[in-house]
Amino acid sequence: MAGASKNSRTTVTTQKFICPDCGGEIVMKTICDNGRVRNIAECSKCKRTERRPKDFK
Repeated sequence: MAGASKNSRTTVTTQKFICPDCGGEIVMKTICDNGRVRNIAECSKCKRTERRPKDFK
């Protein structure tokens, strides 16, 4: 009896974050600053940056 593999049973969901000020989409960017890799969230419309998408509220 052959079943589906574990990886094929998982669902992939992506969450879109919306900027509360302008309504633009928030995208995550990876930058290298002083030898450190940092992730920042940036609104594509108003160019506001925060540490993570939750900080826009």
